[in-house]
Amino acid sequence: MGVLLSSVTGYTLAAYHRDWPLSVESGMKYFLVGAFANAILVVGVTLVFGMAGATGYGEIAANLPDLAPSPLLLLGLALVVIGVAFKLGAVPAHTWVPDIAEGAPAPAAAFLTVVPKIGAAIALFRLVELFPPEAFTIRPLIAILAVATMTLGNLAALWQDDMRRMLGWSSVSQSGYALMAVAVVGLSDSALSALLIFLVGYALSNLAAFAVIAHLRGRTTREDYKGLASARPFVAITLIVALLSLVGIPPLAGFFGKLTLFLATIDGGYAWLAVVALANTVISLFYYLRFVAPVCFAAGDAPIAVLGRWTVIAVAVSAAGVIGFGLAGEIIFAAVTQAQLYQ
Repeated sequence: MGVLLSSVTGYTLAAYHRDWPLSVESGMKYFLVGAFANAILVVGVTLVFGMAGATGYGEIAANLPDLAPSPLLLLGLALVVIGVAFKLGAVPAHTWVPDIAEGAPAPAAAFLTVVPKIGAAIALFRLVELFPPEAFTIRPLIAILAVATMTLGNLAALWQDDMRRMLGWSSVSQSGYALMAVAVVGLSDSALSALLIFLVGYALSNLAAFAVIAHLRGRTTREDYKGLASARPFVAITLIVALLSLVGIPPLAGFFGKLTLFLATIDGGYAWLAVVALANTVISLFYYLRFVAPVCFAAGDAPIAVLGRWTVIAVAVSAAGVIGFGLAGEIIFAAVTQAQLYQ
């Protein structure tokens, strides 16, 4: 129920600007895709609960050793994965993400590209954890979804000229990286820690980028960012830091998140998946630098208007978070690894 209800307020947030057609369109697309994905999720959950004979995590885990991997159980599990993929913004239910990133109000777009992803990734992790790797072939399916999601997101972002839409496709690709940890749950002891570290690093970086967009009064095209480094150097530095963190450049938050993901994936026996993810990371550098270039090397045509004090504070706090989390990553990773996060 928590996963199902998590999108209800998102539909309203996406279409909050009722007089702006792009916002209304993004909200409608989000609702339609969500309705279909939620229906699939309900069917899948019903099959899983019915075949497992329980609804709680503990009871399902206790009953699974006595169950054969029947077609109905595997079908239900696959449908649940597809339904949760919508919340995560992953293939095949990813189409709403770039529309929301472009059409929703900037604060709502930042929220919707971060918070649902965190909840969905953890929910999917806990579900897959219930199924023994040797008896159920769900993990290879998750790995294939990870490859498809990160590759599609990166390729679609390559030639985007709108900052917010580029961040939307970037968010899709980041979901693919998150699925790497889900693919090795039960195979690597550091899978959960790697997932949490990555999600925090992604959240800080994405929020920093959207904080800059909000501070610049919603400037979105590449042309709008010409001369930003000379006109608003602090804002430009924050934007560059956020984008480089999304790539995974040290010593920023995104670097430590991806590093822990890659190590956990290799430790879980999916070295090929880590290689694909590394190749996708190199590809992503291209489209992030397409927006960094006009910031640093192009001359601005007009004065750059900004909002007031609160958005400056948001930009400063987010920049500090991206840098500070990256520098303290090893300490945080050790603390998360030693913590008992749930029973």
